[in-house]
Amino acid sequence: MSDARPSLRPAAASVLRRLGPRTLRGRLSLVALITATLLMLVLTVAFNAVVQRRLQHQADDELRTRAVAVATTVDTGGTTVRVLETSHDELLDANVWIYAGRRLLEAPPTAGPLTPVAGALAHGGGQRCLTTDVHGPFRLCSHPLPGGRSEATVVTALDLSPYRSSADTLLLGSLALDAVMLACTYGLTRLAVGRALRPVRTMTDQATQWSAVASEERFGSMRHPAELARLGTSLDAILDRIRTVLRHERQLTGELSHELRTPLSRIIAELDWWQTRPRTADQTRASHQVIVDAAESMRTICDTLLDDARDGALTARGTAEIPPTLQRLVEALDMPGHLTLTADGPPVTAGVPPALLERIVSPLLANACRYARSSVTVRAHRTPGGVRIDIVDDGPGVPPAFARHLFEPGRRADPDDGHAGAGLGLPLARRLARSAGGEVAHDPGHTPGARFVVSLPAG
Repeated sequence: MSDARPSLRPAAASVLRRLGPRTLRGRLSLVALITATLLMLVLTVAFNAVVQRRLQHQADDELRTRAVAVATTVDTGGTTVRVLETSHDELLDANVWIYAGRRLLEAPPTAGPLTPVAGALAHGGGQRCLTTDVHGPFRLCSHPLPGGRSEATVVTALDLSPYRSSADTLLLGSLALDAVMLACTYGLTRLAVGRALRPVRTMTDQATQWSAVASEERFGSMRHPAELARLGTSLDAILDRIRTVLRHERQLTGELSHELRTPLSRIIAELDWWQTRPRTADQTRASHQVIVDAAESMRTICDTLLDDARDGALTARGTAEIPPTLQRLVEALDMPGHLTLTADGPPVTAGVPPALLERIVSPLLANACRYARSSVTVRAHRTPGGVRIDIVDDGPGVPPAFARHLFEPGRRADPDDGHAGAGLGLPLARRLARSAGGEVAHDPGHTPGARFVVSLPAG
């Protein structure tokens, strides 16, 4: 037969988990209650054991005192043991037995079943005590009497009912006190744990609120106990990560919308133009080709930005010839103005994929065409450390006061200048260039107009 005990243990543990408290406050209170119960049980047992022993010692002392008093009435100096007549004969009537050897000389009038017990105790010799429950609890002690030629033994008995009543009363009192103490312990523990956990609950609620709105508030600036300071540090780190994730999410969303706006506008414009009046087959094929090219551009943009957002750094390797890539951008932008493309020396090749090169240069070239008065010049040439692309326009240039904010997302020098834009193109170009090991910079010394420099590794 298979042993069913291993299968029962997980079931029992599962039942205990379901029956136990679900909150930390309840669990700590239950642990404190169980610990206090065990401690109270041990103390109660020890206290009542000490009380029982103390009451027994008091009873034995009472019996010995009575035996010594009775011994003064017994004469053992002669050949026979004699009981003398005294004024304290009532002692002989209070559960006292006098034996001469094994012969009973005196016994209480109402001894009854206690006499055999007293005889056995006296015949055993020596000074001994025992407890019996014959017609009630009694304690008996034997007390040998020194003498000359005769031996005598006095046995005294004491009813233990009052002592046991006192012990029972103390036991009930201690149990009642234990119950009160346990109830107070449980209540105070729940209260203390609740007050101790209140700052944790408050910090949790604050962290939830701050994470929902990406707040810059942190727990490190607040005063907390040492135990909560570590919790605050952990929550601050989590909030920082959440804020970073939200910032990256907003940045990616903004960059996608910014980059997809141009090809999407081309698709919409082409469809509007195609629907205005009937077109020939050649015109329809041309419109389809424009839409396909724009859709392909959108797919490339999405792949490039999503790969960068997923990996944190562009790991794709490839090479791109700069002049053809720039020529495709000029044709795709379809911006007015005179634009000159030059490439010095042998074919200039960048060590990045063509799609990435387009995404780096496209915002710079679009800005130059947008703000140029009459001309835009793009020059590509080799440098000792790689390749360089200079994009120069004769527009108004970048205001000196705004130069330090030029590559901050969402910032524009003049939002009311009549040009559309969200201020995301330049930050995106710099970020992608840095991801590929390059850089995008603004030349503040160039006047008039503006010059942006793209530095990339050589292919």
